Amino acid sequence: MGEIRVESVRNIALVSNVGAGKTSLTEALLYASGAIPTLGSVLHGTTVSDFEPEELHHHCSASTSLLQFTWNQTAITLVDSPGALSLLGESLSALRAVDAVIIVLNPGTGVRAELARLWHRVRELDLPCLVFVNGLDKEGASFDAALDLCRTQLECAPIPMVLPVRSGSSFDSVIDLLNNTVIRSGGSSPKVERTAVPPEMEQAVKQARKQLIEAVAEREEGLLNSYLEQGDLSLNQLVEGLRSDILTRQFLPVYAGSALRNVGVWSLLNACVTLLPSPAERMAIHSVPGRHPETGQPSERKGSLQEPFSGLIFKTIIDPFVGRLSYCRVLSGTIHADSTVLNGTKQVREKLGHFYTISGKKHMAVGSALSGDIVAIGKLKDTQTGDTLCAESVPICYPGLELPRPVLSFAIEAKSKSEIDKVSLGLHKLIEEDPTLEFIRNPETKDMVLSGMGQLHIDLALEKLRRKFGAEVTVHTPKVPYRETIKATSQAQGKYKKQTGGHGQYGDCWLEIAPLARGEGFVFENRVVGGAIPRNFIPAIEKGVVEAMQEGGLSGFPVVDVRVTVYDGSFHAVDSSEMSFKIAGSMAFKKAMEAGHPVLLEPLMLVEIEVPTDTVGAVMGDINARRGRIVSVQANDHAEQIKALMPLAELLKYTPALNAMTGGRGSYAMECAHYEEVPRELAGKIIEEHMSERHAVAAH
Repeated sequence: MGEIRVESVRNIALVSNVGAGKTSLTEALLYASGAIPTLGSVLHGTTVSDFEPEELHHHCSASTSLLQFTWNQTAITLVDSPGALSLLGESLSALRAVDAVIIVLNPGTGVRAELARLWHRVRELDLPCLVFVNGLDKEGASFDAALDLCRTQLECAPIPMVLPVRSGSSFDSVIDLLNNTVIRSGGSSPKVERTAVPPEMEQAVKQARKQLIEAVAEREEGLLNSYLEQGDLSLNQLVEGLRSDILTRQFLPVYAGSALRNVGVWSLLNACVTLLPSPAERMAIHSVPGRHPETGQPSERKGSLQEPFSGLIFKTIIDPFVGRLSYCRVLSGTIHADSTVLNGTKQVREKLGHFYTISGKKHMAVGSALSGDIVAIGKLKDTQTGDTLCAESVPICYPGLELPRPVLSFAIEAKSKSEIDKVSLGLHKLIEEDPTLEFIRNPETKDMVLSGMGQLHIDLALEKLRRKFGAEVTVHTPKVPYRETIKATSQAQGKYKKQTGGHGQYGDCWLEIAPLARGEGFVFENRVVGGAIPRNFIPAIEKGVVEAMQEGGLSGFPVVDVRVTVYDGSFHAVDSSEMSFKIAGSMAFKKAMEAGHPVLLEPLMLVEIEVPTDTVGAVMGDINARRGRIVSVQANDHAEQIKALMPLAELLKYTPALNAMTGGRGSYAMECAHYEEVPRELAGKIIEEHMSERHAVAAH
C-alpha cells in the first residue's frame, strides 16, 4: 500500500519569466481539477498562491508557495516560486524539492535572464520537463514562435503535444495529439468539450502526430520495430515511450493554451499524471548523492519507503505569531510527527514538531510523512534552510542549496534608537527565511548593511520587516571602507611630559615609519639599544601606535601597510609609566604620518561578470569608465565571463546599470582583492566629504 502511495504522487515546480503567467496557470490547474470553485486573479489579488501582503501590493509572487490537489487518483504538489530575477534564490531552492518541472513560456515575453538561469539549473539537476506555452489568446501570439524559442534559447528539441485551434481573441481550444481530439474550454466552467478534429486541420494534425510518433519510436528498438511493422504506435506504447524519454530528458514535450481562459489546461493536467515521474521513479534512476556526516564517505538513498528516513529542508518561514515552519522534502523512508532525528548538516539532534501539508495559506495537520512527500515541520530549533534531517542510526548529509550571493547593498538606520534591536532581530529572522539576504554591522563605517539580489528583493525585505516585526528604517548608500597609508619613510619624536603634585608623567620615544607592500598590514620592531627605553615600556609604545592607527590624520580612516620601528628615546626613573609611553608612541606616530606623504586607499574588488555575447562591448566599455581593469574574458556557451578589478565605490550602484546594459540578462559576483591608492583628483573630494560628515556628526 505504501509503495502505491509513492507511485501516485507528483511534485512539480512551475518556473517562468516575470509576466509569463505562471501563477495564473497554477490557478487554472487548481480550478480545472476542482480544487477551487472559481478562478482567482493576480491583478485582483485573489489567487491561492499569492497571499502575502507584499505579493498583493506588487502583483507578483514574492516567495515559494505550495499547492496540493488530486487529479485521476494522483496527489499533485505544485511548487509556485517567484519569477523575478532578484528573487531567483527562492526558485533555485524549490528545484531541489521536486521531481519534474513545467516551464511556462510566453511568446510575448520570450526567454529572459531569470528563465535562462533556471533552465541552466534544471539541466544541471537533470529534471524531467514539460513546456506550457501560455498567452495564445493574445493578439499576435504564435505557437511556432514559442517552438523557435525552445530551439534557440533553451537549446532543446521541442515536440508539440497539442496544436492550437486558431489564436488571438478567438482562441478557445487545442487538439490533443495523443488522443487525436479537439479539447474546447468550458469558459466559466472547469469542464471541457471534446470534439473531432476539423477537416481543415486534419493534414496538420496527421503531420504533427507522425512527427511525435517517430520521435518516440526512434529512441527504443522495440517501439521502432512496432512502428515499422504497423505504421503506428498504440496509445499505451506512445505513452510509455514518452514517459521513458521525458524521464531521461531525451526531448521536450510542449503544450499550449491560455491560463486566463482555461484553455489547454486539461491536457497539461493529464500530462502531469501520465508523463511526469513519481518520486519513486525519479529517484530510482537519479538517487540523491550524500555523504556520511562524520566520516565523509559517499552515501545515497534510492527513495524507497524501506530505506532509513532522510529529508532536505528547502525553505523556512518564521512568523511572529505562528513561529517557525520548515518545508521538508522527504527523500527516503517514513517519519512521524514528534519524532527525534539527527540534523546531519550540524550533527545535532532535533525534536520534530507537528507536520502540516500546505496549500496556499491553508495548513492541514498530518501525523506522518512518506518518501516523496513535502511537508512543513513546526518549531525546529537548530535546523535551517539547506540542512539535512535523517535517522540517527543511519546518518547522511546531502549537499546544501547552491544559492547566488547578494549583489546590491544598502546602509539602513532605525528610525529611532529604541528600534535598533528590533531591526537587528527582525533582519536575522528574515535571513533565516531567505539565505540570499545578508546583514552585517560594519565596525569601521558603523553602518548596518543589508544586501540582497536586487532592488525588489531589498524592498520586499524591508516591507516584511515593517509588517512582521514593526521595525521602520531609512535607507542610504553604504559608506566605502577606505584606508590610509604612507608613501615615504619618516621619523618623528613623541615626548609626553606632565608635572602634577606628586609623581609626574614622562615618556619619550623616536619612531621611524616606512611603507609596506599592499596587504602586509602592520609590523612593529624594537631597535632600542643601550637601555634608552626600558624593555617593559616597549609594549606600551606599540599599543599607543596601534590605537593611533585606528584614525589616520589624513581623513580619519584606519592606517594599514606600515612598518613602525622604535629606535631611541629617554625615560625618567620616577615619572615614566606605561601610560606615558603609550601616549608618547601615539604622538610620535601621528607626527611621522604627517611627514610620510599620507595617501588614501580604496578597496579593489575582483568582479566576475557573466553577460550575453552581444552585450560584451557595452559592458567592457562601462568597466573602463568605472576605473576598472579587465583581467580576462572567457567564452562560456552563449555568454561571456569577464573578470575585472574595479573600485568598490564604482560598484555600489552597479546592479541597475548592468541590468540596463544587458536587458536583465547579466549577473556578477565580487570579492575584495586588495587596496590601491585613490587617484589624487578623487582623493581630495573624498577626504572633504568625509571630514564634513564627521564635523556634522560631532556638531549633532
